[in-house]
Order: sequence, then C-alpha cells, then structure tokens
Amino acid sequence: MSQLYHVLYCSRNKIPGVAEVMVDNIANILEKSRRNNARDGITGGLLFSEGCFAQVLEGSVDLVESAFERIQCDARHSDVTVLEARTITSRDFPQWSMGFAGSTDADHRFGSLALATAFTANSGRGIALMDLLKSVVKRETEWLTTVPQ
Repeated sequence: MSQLYHVLYCSRNKIPGVAEVMVDNIANILEKSRRNNARDGITGGLLFSEGCFAQVLEGSVDLVESAFERIQCDARHSDVTVLEARTITSRDFPQWSMGFAGSTDADHRFGSLALATAFTANSGRGIALMDLLKSVVKRETEWLTTVPQ
C-alpha cells in the first residue's frame, strides 16, 4: 500500500460573476470532487472565502498528486500556492471525501484572514489554514451527528 500523503494549498478564483453564479460553481466543484475523491480514496477539506480557496487533499501519493495536477491545470484557479506537501501517518479528514466551508460560514472573518495571509511569506500560514480547516470540519461532523435523520 502506498504511503499516506497530503497537499495543502490555496488559490484564487478566476471565475468572475455574481454570488449566485459562484454558489453554482462551488456546488459543481464539490459534486465532482466528492465523486472523484471517493473513487480514488482521497479525503480532505475545502474552504472558500473572499474569492480564494484553501484545500487539503490526503491519500496515496500518486492519486493526490494526480488530483492536484488537475487542480493546477483548472482554468478556474490562479495563484496556486502550495503551503505544505508531505507524507503523513494518519488522515485528518478520514470521513470526508471533501468537507466544505463557504463564505457564509460563521468563520467567514477568520477564513478571510487565514486565506489572505496564506499568499504571503508568513511561515505560519499553512498551520493557520490547516487548523481552520480541521476546526470547521470537526464542527460540521459534530453537527451532522446531532441532527435527527
């Protein structure tokens, strides 16, 4: 079995348009990502705020690198910035083919700040984004387990 690996990156949205169009585009991105990631055994989280994305992908080296290559070639992304790429011993998002938090989330202010600093030379930028993604997905997981079906 291949070693576990993760890539944490941020990028800017290149799709101009009104908020309604962006919501549809995000929904399409999530639908396709969740389907592909489930197929490839990739887990992770995605944060979108103020026209920027932060995402972590985790899984086998080959499949994560392949997924990330598709992202880098996607015309909807610009300024793709890798914050961290390394082998890991366990997944941070084991139950999520792609957890998501958007700009309407309660963490909007913090997401915007974390994303804004991710594009700078600040050495803690990856840590701050990873912590934010973990906290949002943890909160979402807790919410989903308490909602009656």
